[in-house]
Amino acid sequence: MVLIVFVMVLIALYWSTGKVHDAKCTIRESLTRLHTYSQEGELIIGEISSFVSTTADQMDFNEPPNDMVYDTPFVRTSHYQYALALAFAVEEINKNLQFLPNVTLGFHIRDIYMNERESYRATMQLLSTKNRFIPNYKCDFRSNLIAVIGGAEAKTSLYIATVLSLYNIPQSHSLRFLPHVDFLQLAYASTSLMQEIFSGVFMYQMVANEAQQYKGILQFILHFRWVWIGLIVADDERGERCQRVMLPLFSQNGICLAFTAKIRQALMITFEMMTNGWQSYEKLMESRADVVVLFGDTGSISYFRWALRSFELELTTVKPKGKVYIMTIQMDFASYFYQRNWDNTIFHGTIGLTVHTQEPPGFQQFLQRKKPFGNKGDGFIREFWEQAFLCQFSDSRVQMGFDKVCTGQEKMESLPGDVFEMSMTGTSYSIYNAVYAIAHALRDLSSSPGGHRRKPKRTKPNLFHRPSWQLHHFLKRVSFNNSAGETISFYPSGEANPRYDIVNWHIFQNRSFFKVKIGEVHPEAPADQMLTIHEESITWNSWFNNTKPLSVCTQSCHPGSRKERKEGEPFCCYDCKQCPGGKISNWKDADDCFQCSEGQYPNDDQNGCLPKGLNFLSYRETLGIVLAVLSLSLSLSTSVVLGIFIKHQNTPIVKANNRDLTYSLLVSLLLCFLSSLLFIGQPDQVTCKLRQTAFGIIFAVAVSSVLAKTITVVLVFMATKPGSKIRSWVGKRLSNAIILSSTLVQVSICMIWLYTDPPFPDVDFHSLAVEIILKCNEGSSNMFFYILGYMGFLALVCFTVAFLARNLPDTFNEAKFITFSMLVFCSVWVSFVPTYLSTKGKYMVAVEIFSILASSTGLLGCIFLPKCYVILLRPELNDKKQLMRNRKGREI
Repeated sequence: MVLIVFVMVLIALYWSTGKVHDAKCTIRESLTRLHTYSQEGELIIGEISSFVSTTADQMDFNEPPNDMVYDTPFVRTSHYQYALALAFAVEEINKNLQFLPNVTLGFHIRDIYMNERESYRATMQLLSTKNRFIPNYKCDFRSNLIAVIGGAEAKTSLYIATVLSLYNIPQSHSLRFLPHVDFLQLAYASTSLMQEIFSGVFMYQMVANEAQQYKGILQFILHFRWVWIGLIVADDERGERCQRVMLPLFSQNGICLAFTAKIRQALMITFEMMTNGWQSYEKLMESRADVVVLFGDTGSISYFRWALRSFELELTTVKPKGKVYIMTIQMDFASYFYQRNWDNTIFHGTIGLTVHTQEPPGFQQFLQRKKPFGNKGDGFIREFWEQAFLCQFSDSRVQMGFDKVCTGQEKMESLPGDVFEMSMTGTSYSIYNAVYAIAHALRDLSSSPGGHRRKPKRTKPNLFHRPSWQLHHFLKRVSFNNSAGETISFYPSGEANPRYDIVNWHIFQNRSFFKVKIGEVHPEAPADQMLTIHEESITWNSWFNNTKPLSVCTQSCHPGSRKERKEGEPFCCYDCKQCPGGKISNWKDADDCFQCSEGQYPNDDQNGCLPKGLNFLSYRETLGIVLAVLSLSLSLSTSVVLGIFIKHQNTPIVKANNRDLTYSLLVSLLLCFLSSLLFIGQPDQVTCKLRQTAFGIIFAVAVSSVLAKTITVVLVFMATKPGSKIRSWVGKRLSNAIILSSTLVQVSICMIWLYTDPPFPDVDFHSLAVEIILKCNEGSSNMFFYILGYMGFLALVCFTVAFLARNLPDTFNEAKFITFSMLVFCSVWVSFVPTYLSTKGKYMVAVEIFSILASSTGLLGCIFLPKCYVILLRPELNDKKQLMRNRKGREI
């Protein structure tokens, strides 16, 4: 008896470890699931999908579940490709007998009916015996589940992880493992929520998390310089998380939000949701933002499409207008059968981020072979077929009311892109690569020490009873080239190479829909290398006339102006103010204007700098030529007068006016005219030191000569009085003493000036807006005005003496002429000072030259012109007897 019991225990133990292949067990209650897709194999990969939406009884787990009862199913026909990608990868691996020899992979796909909480039941069903809902008990060892792929949505992945973690089973964003487990779970959602909750679990990710795509969206927006955008997010915790992350990110990079709105995820629309929808629609269409970022999922885009029909349904009077929608990878443009006739051209030109994809060879041929008949394990294909081709099978469980009858010969490649795509999508590509990653890890595990049985008679690798946590060691090091030619591997962080494709949606009036790849996002790259974009491949919405939209709150301030922020509005809204004089801005939307560098000046539009010209009185310009010719002409005139006086030096009129003083005055006037030439031309060291000092000394000689003549006239008449002692003062010595002493004072002032702070060539960048003044810096301006002041003092003394002597009775009395000449001289130099100080550049020099010429001409004309008239035109008056007769006549 004891022996029998012992044998039975051994048999039970042997059977429980899978050693006996004939052992069977029976569980009476079964659970029929209509929407499943199964293919048997020795090693099973499970998948949690969400293809079908329907209303079904809620499972409360208070009693064993019965067969599911549901009403009209709504199939996301485009998502059916996810299941086919898994089936295609498994088929390829099984056909390659060298890949996993003597091992056949299978798969079980369970649908959660777009109800995230259904993830619990679907996951537990995968953990149960086939078609039985009894977790923790495996009656059929052939259902050897080694991995679970699932979690197209973030919350779905979380629910799957919650169940598997109870069994200490690994779960992750795409691939995650826990030690000491019996199963492996893979999810292809893009989320950071999993990392937040299961931060202590090592994660393998086929798809980068949400934070990575935020970077890509930001770089895309910055690339096109869009700063005024709208943000529409899902009305759930993911939408809240998106706002928390994106709003500061936008603000830090100079992007403002024109509006924010929330959209719900719903298949059937209630009145409340319609009200919310058209309010969001009005906010969207009335906004000046041409670019709108949409963050949500496939259910959100379905609701958003309802909202965009508000005008068509006469819920609002706001007409639709084109926008550039930027969609995240979770938002798949999938049409239900009742949306097939909706006008979707408003989405034409949409930019979407998608999971990176390549086309594995043979995938489209695999799709073309799929038919609704002869697929016993596929519980999705019939309803997919009906709602994709809008036809009805005669034996359909649910009558959808389609007019056509399905023949089964319809071709998938004829379907619009929003119904089903023949090219492998990014999510399907991730599933495809995930299956191959597990297969490569299984192959490495089978070839590792301990991977084969010790018994040489067994040919199958011992993979059926190896715990799947052992795959972690091999999976984290896996690296292979898939059939599309890309290398698949994982970073130490557990992520596969994160990479997004950027696609452009083309939607036309005939309902045709397709995507064009226009670039890529590499989140791990530096910011300036993160984005690769081919702008020439982008088709924009026809609303923008196929040109890139601006999407700004305010039209850009053109170069030459600056931004001025508007009170109470976001920083992206501003007025444009013209730059103040002398400043420029040479780029759009400048925050401030700035000065040009020295040697440059703003152009007329104040958007650039031009090199300044040189400003000095040149012999090549008209003004310089005129003044030079005038100076030489007056010099020549003075020389002629001097020649006349020398030629007629013995005539009474010349003798009577003191020939020596006359010659001295004429020579000094000649030098005065010539000294003006020192002011013309580019200043240098010599001319700067000579021009003012020579002018001051020569004019001192001229004025002191006039003063000597005036004093001599006065003294001569005073000496004619009887008993006058002044006669001894009259003579050359007095005249020479006056000239010499007066000139020495001016020479002393000039010498002190040259010694202490002499003039020097200088450059003035700032006095004139468009020219650089080349000038002589006077060094000490006080010394220059001392020279002018002393010269004015001599002229004033001369004028006073001449004025007092104007009525002396003598035909040759020059006092009247000297008085008038001094009046002209003083008038010129009094007006010179304010004029000189109010002008700049070459005109300042011209003013001084004109003053020199005018005052010298005044002396020359007023003193010598009457004498030349008498000498040349009235020689009869230049006779001593005639002069004496005229004098006596006046005395009588």
